[in-house]
Amino acid sequence: MKIDNGTGGSRESSTGKPARLDERGRESINFFAELKRRNVYKVAVAYAIVGWLLVQVATQVFPFFEIPNWAVRLVVLAIVIGFPIALVIAWAFELTPEGLKRTEDVDLAAAAQRPRHRAWIVVVIIAGAMSLGLFMLGRYGFREKKSVSNETSAKSIAVLPFENLSRDPDNAYFVDGTQDEILTRLAKISALKVISRTSTTRYTSHPDNLRQIARELGVANILEGSVQRAEGAVRVNVQLIEAETDSHLWAETYDRDIKNIFSVESEIAQNVADALRAKLLPEETARVANVPTKNPEAYDLFLKAEYFANEIYSATAKDPAETARNAAGLYESAVVIRARRQSMQRGRPQNAPWPCNPN
Repeated sequence: MKIDNGTGGSRESSTGKPARLDERGRESINFFAELKRRNVYKVAVAYAIVGWLLVQVATQVFPFFEIPNWAVRLVVLAIVIGFPIALVIAWAFELTPEGLKRTEDVDLAAAAQRPRHRAWIVVVIIAGAMSLGLFMLGRYGFREKKSVSNETSAKSIAVLPFENLSRDPDNAYFVDGTQDEILTRLAKISALKVISRTSTTRYTSHPDNLRQIARELGVANILEGSVQRAEGAVRVNVQLIEAETDSHLWAETYDRDIKNIFSVESEIAQNVADALRAKLLPEETARVANVPTKNPEAYDLFLKAEYFANEIYSATAKDPAETARNAAGLYESAVVIRARRQSMQRGRPQNAPWPCNPN
């Protein structure tokens, strides 16, 4: 088969494939040349740099104004979706002195004679410099903020389950309640980072691997303790340990009457805050020292109810339905006893009907 090569000669191809390959090559070259003529390359580069600038603004500036993380993801998604749209618009339209026109309607000869503007290069350089500046600022410019964060983490603490040293194992509810009350009072101090009881329940009292536990919980300090209750008296032994060095920051033993358990819990919380150099606001001092009730009998029933409720919550109850009934009965009894005491203090007859809610 003879093929004219455009010079009067011819080249032979038995299948015609070389001729088709040449045509495809010329079409490919023409396509890329058309991309260049329509400024698709310029739009792609400019869009990428400006888009990167917007991503840097979203990731570095949004957190400063406490804008939710979903807004950052939305910006990134919009930029990604907009990229092919920008390329399609650059292919289909061209910016001329007369305005935006379809590429097919533009006079190619007149467009070739117009002077080329380099404004897009300036835009790309400025956007690139701003993007780089924001990136460096986010990477290296917040060391002071990080040091403040490290100082806050040094005031982090986890309260491990207290050990029951009482002869009666049924006093476990009282030990759990004491630990929970101390944790609650510590959590009222804004300068401290206190890990929740749910996260610490799985650990035992006085573990050997304090450093590993602290790393798992993300804290610097561990509060351990034990409670011994007998004949209306209680002994609470606590020790605050810096997990990384396994050194004691503070330790104390409290021997008190069972009626004064709230003052013990308040003192422990205050002493832990002092040992960690956490300053309390006036309202926090009042909350830490607050006494929820002056009725030890009602408080004891409340702790038993809380113990059963925690068993249900942690899925350790053998019979959840029966445990729930026991907890509900104890809660109600605690409320009734407290209401009875308050009514007696107000001079109400003892044989009067008692409401289920003291309020």
